[in-house]
Amino acid sequence: MVKKLLGIMRGPFLLLVPACLAPAYAVVYAETGSLDLTLATLIFVAGLAAHIAVNALNEYEDFSSGLDFSTERTPFSGGSGTLVADGDFAPVALYTGLAGLLVTFTIGGYFLWQLGSTVVVPGLLGLAIIVAYTRWINRFPLLCLLAPGVGFGLLMVNLSTLVLTGSVTHMSVWVSLPVTFMVSNLLLLNQFPDVDADRRVGRNHIAIAWGLPWAARVYTTLMLSTYVVITVASLIGALPVQALLALVTLPAALWVASKALRFNSKNLQALLPAMGVNVAVTLLTPLLLAGGILWPALS
Repeated sequence: MVKKLLGIMRGPFLLLVPACLAPAYAVVYAETGSLDLTLATLIFVAGLAAHIAVNALNEYEDFSSGLDFSTERTPFSGGSGTLVADGDFAPVALYTGLAGLLVTFTIGGYFLWQLGSTVVVPGLLGLAIIVAYTRWINRFPLLCLLAPGVGFGLLMVNLSTLVLTGSVTHMSVWVSLPVTFMVSNLLLLNQFPDVDADRRVGRNHIAIAWGLPWAARVYTTLMLSTYVVITVASLIGALPVQALLALVTLPAALWVASKALRFNSKNLQALLPAMGVNVAVTLLTPLLLAGGILWPALS
């Protein structure tokens, strides 16, 4: 039972939540000298519940549409296979997704009560992304590309700062941009192996609509944008210069981009190492960025 639950929640991918929240918490501490642990915990629970919701609903939708029966499953794409192995578990996936939505909505309601209407629009946008991602957003290439990054970057990072400090700061906006680019890239690369299967069920993400060569170029552009933003922000003083610590992952990211640019859909195995490194880069870069922001604040 536990293994199946972790499967439909996509357990290993839940590490993305603390990785994306770390820079937001670092910004708050750097700017205020403190961090409200109660609010920070509520934000983490809401973010985790939101991610569980979108993962579980995605598993349910992909099983119901038949997509999971036609994908070539990898550790990073094609679904967990949990519902393919046990279709009777599908209602649990649906209820898990709805429960995650309920937890997110409840905590969001508390923040609304505490902070007022400033959280309404971004909060509702985040909920809309969760509900609409698999069934509707995946049919529109640019929306599908941007939605994951917007959810974890622009929304999660800046909403966290808003809840913890009462306002969205310039540093928070700068930090949210690389998170946005990296998370969108994470989902983009993971779509490469599923192009044919996704096309058959009506999806139309970048890799389908524009083709794999252009999708690889988009991936490379977003990857380079991540490091350009961090560098520019550090050089102009929007972030402490120690934030350049995040550039440690640049060589690995460039290697992934080179693999994506040379990817042939008939040679999936050649892309798997790059997909693994891409996950590691996406998790490690925000953590290094958070460390660089905290460095002068703690010294």
